[in-house]
Amino acid sequence: MANFGDDPRAALDRLLRERGVDYARLSEKIGRNPAYIQQYIKRGSPRRLAEEDRARIAAFLGVPEAMLGGPVHRVAAPARARGADMVLVPKLAIGASAGAGASIDGEPVEGEVAFDPKWLRDLGADPRALSIIRVEGDSMAPTLNDGDDILVDGGDAAARLRDGIYVLRMDDVLMVKRISRAPGPGRISVISDNVQYRSWDDLPMAAVQLVGRVVWTGRRVR
Repeated sequence: MANFGDDPRAALDRLLRERGVDYARLSEKIGRNPAYIQQYIKRGSPRRLAEEDRARIAAFLGVPEAMLGGPVHRVAAPARARGADMVLVPKLAIGASAGAGASIDGEPVEGEVAFDPKWLRDLGADPRALSIIRVEGDSMAPTLNDGDDILVDGGDAAARLRDGIYVLRMDDVLMVKRISRAPGPGRISVISDNVQYRSWDDLPMAAVQLVGRVVWTGRRVR
């Protein structure tokens, strides 16, 4: 999986290969000519992504901007927080559907939430590859409910696939579903925990693009 140690071009190239997104498609998503992303990755032109392009690409891929050459967001915590640095995780202005599906097209970051880095490490999450998005719909109830915030580890996707809950794209729609390995090689099941909604029992891996694994949820009190 692409990480912050990579050159931003190499990181973007690796992300696109992992997600099965070609250069022309991403160029179209950010409103550029079809050759724009290929020229950026292969020829180094432009030298760096414009802030608006970088934000739209990060939102489309569901990763922090720091993976694409943006700043790594960290702030010093107040003294009462044991003197540790807190990690600011971007909260994306987008919902992952737990119902019929939600379209995405470069939604921006709407805020940040501070987490204790030790707590994140205890989760087994990469603090540099996290984002927060909102659950929309009830197809994952009672595990996840409409309006829940979920913490998504973009460093834990296809390369480390195992049974669990993932944010994924299918037919260009962002969803949150349970993933399990199907019997055949390279096959998976995409499952709605709510039995009133559709599940897909046997799909090729190429049918979905895994954005990241859900490692935590914050539930609103009703």
